[in-house]
Amino acid sequence: MQLKPVATFDTIEPEVFKRDFYRPGVPVVIRNLSHNWPALGKWNWDYFKKLVGDKKVPLYNNVKSDAYTPINTADDYKTFGEYIDMIRSGPSAWRIFLFNIFDHAPQLIKDFTWPEQLMKGFIKKYPMLFTGGAGSITHMHYDIDLSHILHTQFGGRKRVLMFPYKEQHKLYRKPFEVLSLADFSYYYEQNGGPDYDKFPALKLAEGFDFILEPGDTLFMPAGYWHHMEYLEPGFAMSLRAMQPSIAGKVKGMWSLLGMRNIDTLMKKTVPVWWYKRKEKKVYRNAAKALAST
Repeated sequence: MQLKPVATFDTIEPEVFKRDFYRPGVPVVIRNLSHNWPALGKWNWDYFKKLVGDKKVPLYNNVKSDAYTPINTADDYKTFGEYIDMIRSGPSAWRIFLFNIFDHAPQLIKDFTWPEQLMKGFIKKYPMLFTGGAGSITHMHYDIDLSHILHTQFGGRKRVLMFPYKEQHKLYRKPFEVLSLADFSYYYEQNGGPDYDKFPALKLAEGFDFILEPGDTLFMPAGYWHHMEYLEPGFAMSLRAMQPSIAGKVKGMWSLLGMRNIDTLMKKTVPVWWYKRKEKKVYRNAAKALAST
């Protein structure tokens, strides 16, 4: 993989952000965007446990999906309080994503501001909390609704690997899915990372490698591939904004309502045949990407 650090600023003027990052679809980290939010000093495990510790939440482990796995299928359930106790006690490869904690504790909305000076179109009904224990992994994917995202890290550090959408075939994207066939787990360690013998096109994929620190906000453009590994127990919040163009909105709706439903149906009816058919196409697309370079 051909990786470089992401552009990082303490602060950024809205005009510069729109010109250099938002419009061309380039990721950037803004260190101080959240620093005037009450949430940065107020939100912690004990506070969350007090507010919503009794709420049952879906948990996800580090096992990659297979031929039988519908997208976003939970691997276990616990109360949020039980989950917090578990990840605080030591390394725990369990995470929660797309948890709308604000439905259960709406007062949290007052603890941050929507950064509309940077972009419009925020889906204000769905700010989402993401949490993970040390060692938990969010496998390589892009967000299915194709929205722009401001992802603010509050607790713990997280290592991030990102690629633009155009690198999809070098990343061995599975057809009708937003997932990569390759496993990027512990990619930054000497004995970790993908199998280049099995996935040779990955060597040509151009992307970004960096660490999100508490307080950092990552702008993730629509369609950007990302793989995240929790170096410590931590949590983050994503604010999502729809693409301004009609074409972008239509692509997002197709992914959510068309592509995902077709894939789920096929996984339920002919899972092994469907998986093998997609796998063949993955390698054909990767071979074309290799041949074109």
